[in-house]
Amino acid sequence: MVREIISTTDAPQAIGTYSQAVKTGNTVYLSGQIPLLPESMELVGADMRQQISQVFNNLSAVARAAGGSLSSIVKLTIYLTDLQHFALVNEVMAENFQEPYPARAAVGVAQLPKGADVEMDAIMVLES
Repeated sequence: MVREIISTTDAPQAIGTYSQAVKTGNTVYLSGQIPLLPESMELVGADMRQQISQVFNNLSAVARAAGGSLSSIVKLTIYLTDLQHFALVNEVMAENFQEPYPARAAVGVAQLPKGADVEMDAIMVLES
Protein backbone atom coordinates (compact mmCIF):
# COMPACT_ATOMS: atom_id res chain seq x y z
CA MET A 1 0.00 0.00 0.00
CA VAL A 2 1.36 3.38 -1.02
CA ARG A 3 0.47 6.24 1.33
CA GLU A 4 0.83 9.89 0.43
CA ILE A 5 0.85 12.41 3.27
CA ILE A 6 -1.21 15.53 2.53
CA SER A 7 -0.20 18.83 4.12
CA THR A 8 -1.15 22.45 3.55
CA THR A 9 -0.47 25.74 5.30
CA ASP A 10 -4.05 26.79 4.41
CA ALA A 11 -5.33 24.64 7.30
CA PRO A 12 -4.13 24.40 10.90
CA GLN A 13 -0.94 22.42 11.33
CA ALA A 14 -1.20 19.13 13.19
CA ILE A 15 -1.09 19.63 16.96
CA GLY A 16 -0.13 16.04 17.66
CA THR A 17 1.23 12.89 16.14
CA TYR A 18 -0.91 12.82 13.00
CA SER A 19 -1.03 14.08 9.42
CA GLN A 20 -3.64 16.51 8.09
CA ALA A 21 -4.66 13.78 5.64
CA VAL A 22 -3.41 10.50 4.20
CA LYS A 23 -4.11 9.44 0.62
CA THR A 24 -4.04 5.83 -0.50
CA GLY A 25 -5.21 5.08 -4.02
CA ASN A 26 -8.07 7.46 -4.72
CA THR A 27 -9.23 7.54 -1.09
CA VAL A 28 -8.20 10.34 1.27
CA TYR A 29 -8.65 10.18 5.04
CA LEU A 30 -8.90 13.70 6.48
CA SER A 31 -7.95 14.08 10.13
CA GLY A 32 -10.23 15.86 12.54
CA GLN A 33 -10.36 19.62 12.18
CA ILE A 34 -11.34 22.00 14.94
CA PRO A 35 -12.12 25.71 14.42
CA LEU A 36 -8.53 26.94 14.51
CA LEU A 37 -7.38 29.80 12.32
CA PRO A 38 -4.42 28.45 10.31
CA GLU A 39 -2.37 31.64 10.62
CA SER A 40 -2.60 31.94 14.42
CA MET A 41 -3.53 28.41 15.57
CA GLU A 42 -6.12 30.07 17.85
CA LEU A 43 -9.82 29.24 18.05
CA VAL A 44 -11.91 31.41 15.73
CA GLY A 45 -14.16 32.54 18.60
CA ALA A 46 -17.05 31.47 20.79
CA ASP A 47 -19.81 31.93 18.19
CA MET A 48 -20.94 28.41 17.23
CA ARG A 49 -21.88 29.28 13.63
CA GLN A 50 -18.41 30.79 13.17
CA GLN A 51 -16.78 27.69 14.69
CA ILE A 52 -18.69 25.33 12.40
CA SER A 53 -17.89 27.46 9.34
CA GLN A 54 -14.19 27.50 10.22
CA VAL A 55 -14.14 23.72 10.52
CA PHE A 56 -15.62 23.45 7.02
CA ASN A 57 -13.03 25.99 5.78
CA ASN A 58 -10.24 23.87 7.26
CA LEU A 59 -11.61 20.63 5.83
CA SER A 60 -11.99 22.32 2.45
CA ALA A 61 -8.35 23.48 2.50
CA VAL A 62 -7.09 19.97 3.23
CA ALA A 63 -9.41 18.50 0.60
CA ARG A 64 -8.04 20.96 -2.01
CA ALA A 65 -4.46 20.06 -1.05
CA ALA A 66 -5.33 16.43 -1.77
CA GLY A 67 -6.87 17.28 -5.15
CA GLY A 68 -10.51 17.25 -4.11
CA SER A 69 -13.18 19.45 -2.57
CA LEU A 70 -15.95 19.17 -0.01
CA SER A 71 -18.10 17.60 -2.75
CA SER A 72 -15.59 14.71 -2.88
CA ILE A 73 -16.36 13.77 0.74
CA VAL A 74 -18.26 10.50 1.04
CA LYS A 75 -18.30 10.21 4.87
CA LEU A 76 -18.31 12.99 7.44
CA THR A 77 -18.16 12.54 11.21
CA ILE A 78 -19.13 15.47 13.43
CA TYR A 79 -18.18 15.66 17.10
CA LEU A 80 -20.09 18.15 19.26
CA THR A 81 -19.73 19.01 22.93
CA ASP A 82 -23.43 19.97 22.89
CA LEU A 83 -25.81 18.11 20.59
CA GLN A 84 -28.23 21.04 20.81
CA HIS A 85 -26.06 22.56 18.06
CA PHE A 86 -27.03 19.77 15.65
CA ALA A 87 -29.62 21.92 13.82
CA LEU A 88 -27.05 24.68 13.36
CA VAL A 89 -24.58 22.15 11.94
CA ASN A 90 -27.25 21.18 9.41
CA GLU A 91 -27.76 24.84 8.43
CA VAL A 92 -24.06 25.53 7.92
CA MET A 93 -23.54 22.18 6.20
CA ALA A 94 -26.28 23.06 3.69
CA GLU A 95 -24.28 26.22 2.85
CA ASN A 96 -21.17 24.12 2.11
CA PHE A 97 -22.54 20.94 0.48
CA GLN A 98 -24.95 20.13 -2.31
CA GLU A 99 -26.94 16.96 -2.83
CA PRO A 100 -26.11 14.17 -2.86
CA TYR A 101 -24.85 14.70 0.68
CA PRO A 102 -22.15 12.47 2.18
CA ALA A 103 -22.93 9.77 4.70
CA ARG A 104 -22.66 11.29 8.15
CA ALA A 105 -22.59 10.66 11.86
CA ALA A 106 -22.90 13.13 14.72
CA VAL A 107 -21.40 12.19 18.07
CA GLY A 108 -21.76 13.94 21.41
CA VAL A 109 -18.46 14.19 23.28
CA ALA A 110 -17.41 15.53 26.68
CA GLN A 111 -14.64 17.77 25.36
CA LEU A 112 -12.44 18.48 22.36
CA PRO A 113 -8.86 19.73 21.91
CA LYS A 114 -8.15 23.37 22.78
CA GLY A 115 -11.65 23.81 24.21
CA ALA A 116 -13.34 23.63 20.80
CA ASP A 117 -17.06 22.88 20.65
CA VAL A 118 -16.97 21.10 17.27
CA GLU A 119 -14.62 18.83 15.35
CA MET A 120 -15.08 16.99 12.05
CA ASP A 121 -13.16 14.35 10.17
CA ALA A 122 -13.92 12.92 6.76
CA ILE A 123 -13.25 10.32 4.12
CA MET A 124 -12.96 11.60 0.56
CA VAL A 125 -12.87 9.71 -2.73
CA LEU A 126 -11.18 11.38 -5.70
CA GLU A 127 -12.17 10.90 -9.33
CA SER A 128 -9.97 8.29 -11.00
